[in-house]
Amino acid sequence: MSGTPNVTRVTSDGAAWLASAGPYPRRAPAPAVLPCGTVFDVVSAPVVFGRRMLDRLWDNGPGSGPVAMSRGRMLLFCAPGTAHRLPSLLAWEEWGSHRAAAVPPLLCHGTGDAVTVPAPDGDPSADPRWLVAPDARHPWLPGPEVLLWAAVRAARAAVRISIFPPPDQDAKVYDVSRRR
Repeated sequence: MSGTPNVTRVTSDGAAWLASAGPYPRRAPAPAVLPCGTVFDVVSAPVVFGRRMLDRLWDNGPGSGPVAMSRGRMLLFCAPGTAHRLPSLLAWEEWGSHRAAAVPPLLCHGTGDAVTVPAPDGDPSADPRWLVAPDARHPWLPGPEVLLWAAVRAARAAVRISIFPPPDQDAKVYDVSRRR
């Protein structure tokens, strides 16, 4: 990722921030399942699309909060309330209509949900792992509008626009190149 910082180890301040989300705030998670909705929400995207979103956030936007990889998905940590608001913003952008095949589903984890976070000192090649590790007690977390902006731009980059209608999949095609 061109502009993304290379922070794969959680600092002590970042560990304190993560621990504050759990039921035992004095213990740093290693790895742990933490509840969403009070300290952070998480938007989960398939890895390729998530990478495009992350590139947009760092190359043309304000950057990202902590980001982890887990089970083939990118977990973008975001401001509390984002999981509730982002789906309606995406629907307003007609996310599911003509771009449905090219745009993968974004899973929004908020109040009542939980996510597995990587260990603070975990192996950078393990699963889950940090791509952008938390490094502050109060890291900046993007809100729903920032993630909407990144998702829409990532989708536009992924979708090729053509003035020609898609071919009819049920049409009969004849090979006329061998005619005499």
